[in-house]
Amino acid sequence: MKKLLTSESVNCGHPDKTCDIIADSFLDAALSQDENAQMAVECAIKDNKLFIYGEATTKASLDYVQIAKKTLEEIGYDADSFEFVVQVSKQSQEINNAVVKSELCANDQGIVFGYACDETKQLMPLPLMLAHDLMRTYEEYRKINNDFLADAKSQVSVEYNDDRPVKIKTILVSVSHKDNLSNQEIYELIKANVIGKVLESCEVDYSDAEIIINPSGRFTIWGSYGDSGCVGRKIVVDTYGGFAPVGGGCFSSKNATKVDRSGAYYARYVAKNIVAHNLAKRCLIHVSYGIGIKYPLSIDIDTFGTEKVSKEEIYEFVNKNFDFSVGNMIEELDLLKPIFKDTACYGHFGNENFSWEKIKLNCK
Repeated sequence: MKKLLTSESVNCGHPDKTCDIIADSFLDAALSQDENAQMAVECAIKDNKLFIYGEATTKASLDYVQIAKKTLEEIGYDADSFEFVVQVSKQSQEINNAVVKSELCANDQGIVFGYACDETKQLMPLPLMLAHDLMRTYEEYRKINNDFLADAKSQVSVEYNDDRPVKIKTILVSVSHKDNLSNQEIYELIKANVIGKVLESCEVDYSDAEIIINPSGRFTIWGSYGDSGCVGRKIVVDTYGGFAPVGGGCFSSKNATKVDRSGAYYARYVAKNIVAHNLAKRCLIHVSYGIGIKYPLSIDIDTFGTEKVSKEEIYEFVNKNFDFSVGNMIEELDLLKPIFKDTACYGHFGNENFSWEKIKLNCK
């Protein structure tokens, strides 16, 4: 059966993604001084105003404004023109008491999902990986051609036949730019230097793909001056591009006791290992947690009829080799280090530099 599936990605100058990056910069700054920092400091942006808000309980000394300014400058804003409002308090003592016990427990109730499939080397959906690659390649290109700016989006539609990707149907890219470029120049430059480079390594047929670049026309008003943004509004981009459900909360800004983040990372880790160990071609793991409770309340594994062993054997494999308790997830994935800013753009999954993307060897 044929079907058409689509995923999207956004670049660092998209205002929602800018806020994610700033929030995870706060988290990394805290963890670099205090590995036990309890952080959930977010931000919202519009025009030249950045509102920084949330909760933090940490021994770290943090200059939120300077951290935000540095990140804004890296993206391409004039940070000195910004106004900042900071409203940060300590984490509720009641929540802290529920989390920090003799053994770490979940910071909140929540549901998380992990997904993997065998259609790419990253064991991720092809449309999403292509959309992220387009944005990574654009980011590299705009740094050598300063006529292009940081705000950009991509979208890729792929035709599937019997659940296998067979043909790229449409590639849509919208990029911000300086006023001196014509629409034709933008089309030619982005097609050659971004789309063409990504397609060079694509193993799926793209010979008839429709290429659409900046269909709205001019895109010179970019980032927070063209739109508003806040943390956690791109969770489909951050996860599986619509190929799997998303959990109850976003990732960025949250340290690892927040199971919205650590639980989702571990669920991906387990799902990827199930596929990597050739137990199934596709795998979705659904996990739930309760505040103040060490272990999950439920774990469900769906392999969509693609399993190569019995479902009982898959559950046995998971039970023998993986431990979803909060403390173990943090320890096994090494989540107390300042590693999170790098996750905030181009997806939290599929990057082999992340610990939750590793294949666990010597499984029982």
